[in-house]
Amino acid sequence: MNSTTLRLVLFGFTASVGSLLLSACGTDSEGTIQIYTGRHYDLEAAFEAFESEFGIDIEFLEGSDAELRERLQAEGDDSSADIYMTVDAGNLATAAEQGLFASLDSPVLDAAVPAELRDPDGSWYALSARVRTIVYSTERLAPDDIPTTYEELAEPQWKDRVCLRTSSNTYTQSLVASLIANLSYDATLEVANGWADNAHIMAKDGILLDSIRDGRCDVGIANHYYLARKLAEDPDYPVGLVWANQNDRGVHVNLSGAGVLANADDPELAQQLLEWLASDGQNLFVDGNNEYPVNPDVAPETLIANEFGVTFEGDRTNASEWGLLNAEAVRLLDEAGYE
Repeated sequence: MNSTTLRLVLFGFTASVGSLLLSACGTDSEGTIQIYTGRHYDLEAAFEAFESEFGIDIEFLEGSDAELRERLQAEGDDSSADIYMTVDAGNLATAAEQGLFASLDSPVLDAAVPAELRDPDGSWYALSARVRTIVYSTERLAPDDIPTTYEELAEPQWKDRVCLRTSSNTYTQSLVASLIANLSYDATLEVANGWADNAHIMAKDGILLDSIRDGRCDVGIANHYYLARKLAEDPDYPVGLVWANQNDRGVHVNLSGAGVLANADDPELAQQLLEWLASDGQNLFVDGNNEYPVNPDVAPETLIANEFGVTFEGDRTNASEWGLLNAEAVRLLDEAGYE
């Protein structure tokens, strides 16, 4: 092990970067950083490159988002964690509201991460963009028939032709929260009522995409990178993508991100890592999962650039704003009878 150890505590992040998975708190030593992670995607290349460049080893503790937040609160000042990393702005906003994060002053992060994809107080920053948008059958829908807004999928013409994720899914909740932030609660409830009437509800985005392929439905809403994976396996996969709401507020952009914890033992080193992931290490962080970079100066990887394009108009509502509307979104979906 190198003389300096970076210990990353990433919520939901499954990785083994030449590092030790942590099983207990209180094992940190001076000059080390831990990540608690809830990400479930392979990011070894990014962290191995950081280790190699800076001579720092990285250690991870895995868990669900809620479990990791509960653990951090229970550990308090005794925690050896330095970074909390997770997916979905709602999880990051909740952690910030619970006082788990330090407020960073980082010109590097402020320059690399657009204002709408970071906490206004510097508590957390997006590190990759996950665009949740409309997908459709390229075999059964003509170009003029493809819906271009989330609201259209609530219209009667799409009865039994839509595939959507469950109400318990984080991506569904965050999309609805973003609609509440943009449209109002009552207007979003009307949309959700239409979705509930029209949709087949699916457990996973991959199942949703295959259901469109197989003819169970004609359109749906999915994260872009799930379709990228399908196209990587089969370039003729008969499902396409359209960026939603390009003529008004823009498509919903969710994220994965992280913040330095308020009780971090090595906050400077932890901040250095986040800055590197948002700048020099940005492609290594996003490319392996076909995510879009948040840094506007970094080009997306070839597959998604060729299939989906390099640019799109994203919703500029600050992610922390709709991230804090998660409870309202859950209540609204229940009120709409959305499963």
